[in-house]
Amino acid sequence: MFQKLKHQHHIIYAILIGALGVAMFSAKAVMVKLAYQYSVDALSILTLRMLFAFPFYVFFALNIKKGEEYTSLKRKELLSIIFLGVIGYYLASYFDFLGLQYISAGQERIILFAYPTIVLVLSRIFLKKTIKGYQVIAILITYLGIVITLYPQLVNVTFSKSYFLGAGLVFLSALTYATYLVGSNWLIPKLGVIRFTSYAMIIACISVFIHYLVHADYQLFTFNRNVYLIGFLIATISTVAPSYLVSYAIKLLGAPNFSIIGSLGPIFTILLAYIVLGEKTTSLQIIGALVVISGILILSKQKPKTP
Repeated sequence: MFQKLKHQHHIIYAILIGALGVAMFSAKAVMVKLAYQYSVDALSILTLRMLFAFPFYVFFALNIKKGEEYTSLKRKELLSIIFLGVIGYYLASYFDFLGLQYISAGQERIILFAYPTIVLVLSRIFLKKTIKGYQVIAILITYLGIVITLYPQLVNVTFSKSYFLGAGLVFLSALTYATYLVGSNWLIPKLGVIRFTSYAMIIACISVFIHYLVHADYQLFTFNRNVYLIGFLIATISTVAPSYLVSYAIKLLGAPNFSIIGSLGPIFTILLAYIVLGEKTTSLQIIGALVVISGILILSKQKPKTP
């Protein structure tokens, strides 16, 4: 009985850690929309995000405690970190930022949060993980909640070329982010949360810097000062802190279960849009939020992943 209660507390703690990371990541969409009001392009705001975040990751990477379990990176691990850093927080973020130029934040959430399903499929193919019944049920329930929450925005969609372009870019973001989650599920137990996250994010930052130097117009320091404040907030609130929280949640829960918690993202986005942008909250959104939460609660009844 005591052991069962201990497991229950462990899984609830892991869910809360994951939910906090998702909430902080979700603030990104609202802040990016705020930045776009100042005529800043997607690559510039992404570069500012990584420019402000970069020193934090370097600091944590340089201050990792080298205990008995610390081992030198093997070639396969190094190449995997580079690959995951490039696709996870560079390409996934860039595709998402581009997509938000063509579709609304709500429409972006609907498409982006197909990634839990992608995570389950990729985990089954590459990690040979069994897709469990409760995971399928939780995904179906949470995604139903997302659709209910954002139903009005689905009804009012104009299926133009720009919409399909934006939707395609956001789906690529979902696919690349799902790949990152599955890969991190394999590497985090080997390297640890701080080490893996710091290394992967440094690679992501460098990738963004190279992209900017090759393709940008070098107007990075000519924007309204509010753009830099928004960029700093995206870096700290919606990048550095949640990246470590998410990695820790993946360590405790596994990528498939964490991806289900990610379904809370649209709920947090709507809440933040209400607080920051003054958007109204409807009864349909409240019902959808409750459905999503009910799907998340299914996870609390499961045994935690052994670290």
